[in-house]
Parts: sequence; structure tokens; C-alpha cells
Amino acid sequence: MSFNTADFCDRFSDQDNFQVAEPMLLHFGGKRQFCGYLTTLKVFEDNSSVRTALEEPGKDRVLVIDGGGSKRCALLGDTLAGLATENGWQGIIVYGCIRGSEQIKQLPIGVMALNTHPLRSRKHGQGHRDVMITFAGVNFKKEHYLYADSDGIVVTETKLD
Repeated sequence: MSFNTADFCDRFSDQDNFQVAEPMLLHFGGKRQFCGYLTTLKVFEDNSSVRTALEEPGKDRVLVIDGGGSKRCALLGDTLAGLATENGWQGIIVYGCIRGSEQIKQLPIGVMALNTHPLRSRKHGQGHRDVMITFAGVNFKKEHYLYADSDGIVVTETKLD
């Protein structure tokens, strides 16, 4: 699907269910335009549940990870991004850091994050899935729809035509 978030803003920004993320995330994936239904994770410096989610079929979904904005370790690396690609995920948004960015930019998946960090996260099996998470001025909820491109991110309750 081809779209433009700026055009969506022009057409839909006055609707109550339309949200625009504050510009704080950088593109790292090979796809700069991606969209899909949301699956959410709330974690802190532990990416165990990230792997569990990405092992599932993506079915045109985008994984949104609230890592609390931590810049002390990476929640996603090239191995997990590769797994997401193999399983059909359209994109991954990380409110935190990633690593393996040179490899991730070669993958046909959208990946956005605050920054990079070479240290991997710990693994204690902690995290909450499909809960509402909030960052960048947006409430991300399971099954809402996300559009991301070079101009930014918009989230709506339903898929836009």
C-alpha cells in the first residue's frame, strides 16, 4: 500500500481517533514506509517478550515496544529484526534503542527507534503485552492502525482508505 502521512494529516487530523506522533524516532530499517495493525509491548531493559512476539506470524502487524525510553541497552537487534522479517511483520517501533543497525538497514522491514546502543538487554521474562502504551504524545492500543513514512507516524482506530 502506498500512502503519505502528510496527506493523511491533511484529510483526517480533525478526527478524534487520529493521532500524530511527536518527531523523536529515527528510521533504521530497509523500509521507510510501513503500516499495520498494532501489537504492543511494555518492557524495561528486557527483550524476552520481544522475541516471543516476533516468533509469531506478523500477519501485516507492527510491533510497538515501549522500552521506557531507556538508552542503556538495545531491545532489538539484527537477529530479531531478521526473525520479524521472516515471520511477516511490517515494522517495529522501539521507544528505546536497537543494535546491529547496519544489518537492519539491509532488511525489508520498517524499524524506528530513539537511537542505537551496542549492549544487549537482559532476559528475565518480564514485560506486558497488548496493553495501552503511551509515548511521543500517542496512545498506542492493540488493533489500532499505524502508518509510518519519512515524515512521521500516525495512528488511527481503523485502517484509512
